[in-house]
Amino acid sequence: MTMILDSARLAAFSAVAAAGGFSKAAKQLGKTQSSVSQSVLLLERELGQKLFSRDGHRPRLTDAGRALLARATRIFEEMALAESELAGLSALDSGELVLGTSDTLACYFLPPVFAAFRERYPKVELRIDNRPSPVIAERVSEGQVDLGIVSLPLPASLAVSGRPVRERLSCVELAPQEDVAVCTPVHALAKTKRAQVGVRELAKHPLLLLDRTTSSRALVDLAFAAHELKLVLAMEMSSVEVLKRLAELGFGVAIVPRFSVQREQAAGTLRVLGLEQFGAKRSVGALTPSAFAPTRAALAFLELARDHSRPRRSSSSSLSE
Repeated sequence: MTMILDSARLAAFSAVAAAGGFSKAAKQLGKTQSSVSQSVLLLERELGQKLFSRDGHRPRLTDAGRALLARATRIFEEMALAESELAGLSALDSGELVLGTSDTLACYFLPPVFAAFRERYPKVELRIDNRPSPVIAERVSEGQVDLGIVSLPLPASLAVSGRPVRERLSCVELAPQEDVAVCTPVHALAKTKRAQVGVRELAKHPLLLLDRTTSSRALVDLAFAAHELKLVLAMEMSSVEVLKRLAELGFGVAIVPRFSVQREQAAGTLRVLGLEQFGAKRSVGALTPSAFAPTRAALAFLELARDHSRPRRSSSSSLSE
């Protein structure tokens, strides 16, 4: 049968051994001598071993007592370390945050949040699991990732073990995410001086798109299917940076998030057009498992992400990217 030692009795025993007597140990513990003696007696009965030889005025450790004292010392050291580590986690002075997010969000949306989290919680290890948003959603639902920052909406068909992933997640929307069409300034679309472009117009041009594992690509495919149009695929990539560069070189029209092309738009290397007739609006969202409460580190990161996502009072921008 497994024996569970009483920590209060073990503490009384250790105090007597360290003080060299029951009365001194009682004073140190703030207890009566009789209560300390009773605790040691009950511990001896529990163990079935004598821990002290009580010949004379000063109790002496028996062989069993010396063996137990060595273990008791290690037990209390481990308990002190555990208390210290738990206090550190509570104050976010230690620990780990596994954050899942996509290339696009890691490159263009999250860098200010990464910097703020590192500055405020330098002792918390931040690990980034870099995958497409649908895959991150699956990993959050399975508890493999503490917090996911993803592009919404997620595919309705997304499921793990036959159960829709969305039923296993808690979701908080952080900010709008608008996709745009971008092309070189000498492209035919750029010369129209239009602010937006629709699906039918895009169907006439070769497109540079993210691959089919992304939620962005899923919405593009749905928009073309809804209008019974076939898209002309020039290239598909897993990187927004590559798509932008190919668009600058004139390979086609790329569809990318607006916040990823601010520098190119300002420099005049890409013409940016809003999208018409593309159905569901997109947003950046934060995912946590619904089965259990988020970790303190996840909540801290989420709060910083919310701060970053709040509109800024500025003449140049309404959303800090």
